[in-house]
Amino acid sequence: MRFLGNIEAKTDAKGRAFLPATFRKVLQAGGDERLVLRKDVFQPCLVLYPESVWNEQMDALRSRLNRWNKQHQQVFRQFVSEVELLTLDGNGRFLIPKRYLRMADIIQDIKFVGMGDTIEIWSNKKAEELQMKPEEFGEALEELMTIEEK
Repeated sequence: MRFLGNIEAKTDAKGRAFLPATFRKVLQAGGDERLVLRKDVFQPCLVLYPESVWNEQMDALRSRLNRWNKQHQQVFRQFVSEVELLTLDGNGRFLIPKRYLRMADIIQDIKFVGMGDTIEIWSNKKAEELQMKPEEFGEALEELMTIEEK
């Protein structure tokens, strides 16, 4: 599953948004009908996981944690409990709960960003603020791609 590109959109008064058609096609081709919504761990955005990708992430995290370690249990609990299971309606819309809109500082204008196996949902304003300058991006990419493997 590969979600690529970015698409600007709007939420309606109830907090519903249309999942862009290009992303819906990728989702359908992957056989997923449901999505999992979560606030990103690091950035002020929301992340949509196809249910199969979410399950893989959850299994990967669980495999690294010890059930008998208090902190590990707290991390896992917080990761899996702060999610919303979503299904698209017949028109390709889904509801973003109000608490998630607040978490991501979304008022109405949003940007969907394809991140490979997930889709980020940003407030348009926040997405622009956090974008790297072209020269910074080029330097960072060059540094990452020229690191020698050990």
